[in-house]
Amino acid sequence: MAENSTDKKWYVVRAVSGQENKIKAYIENEIARLGLSDFVEQVLVPTEKVIQIRKGKKVNKEKVYFPGYIMIQANLSGEIPHIIKSITNVIGFLGETKGGDPVPLRQSEVNRMLGKVDELSIEADANVAIPFVKGQTVKVIDGPFNGFDGTIENINEEKRKLEVMVKIFGRKTPLELSYMQVEKV
Repeated sequence: MAENSTDKKWYVVRAVSGQENKIKAYIENEIARLGLSDFVEQVLVPTEKVIQIRKGKKVNKEKVYFPGYIMIQANLSGEIPHIIKSITNVIGFLGETKGGDPVPLRQSEVNRMLGKVDELSIEADANVAIPFVKGQTVKVIDGPFNGFDGTIENINEEKRKLEVMVKIFGRKTPLELSYMQVEKV
């Protein structure tokens, strides 16, 4: 039993939206209760930190990145898929065919969901010319400032990041964005 419990892949569990953290706790408790922790490495609800203004105060809140999806790193052998699927508010695994096995995520998808996309894209486009120049106006197409226009103040080639000055509420604010998060206007 122990020898194959090390072979863990990432899967996506589809769940009722809005219940992600509750379901994560259910899965973890159930796995622990059944003594199957060797097979399930981690259960993850991908979130991003969002700052909201409530009654004039900044509140840090975690916003679920992919509502209705929970990532699980596990060796889905034997009863484990069945146990997970039978948990309240779990709809099933992403990518499974009727009666088939759940399909693991590819490493690139895992990295994207875990926000490790930067390291990957660095290798992929290390030799690609930078498509931007200082002083250029760009539109932010990703992240909390989606839709804002800004001016490129600085280009960090090593990190492949841009420092973009964006006018937010009438004040200029510098943002550090990756090339993927902006487009030419």
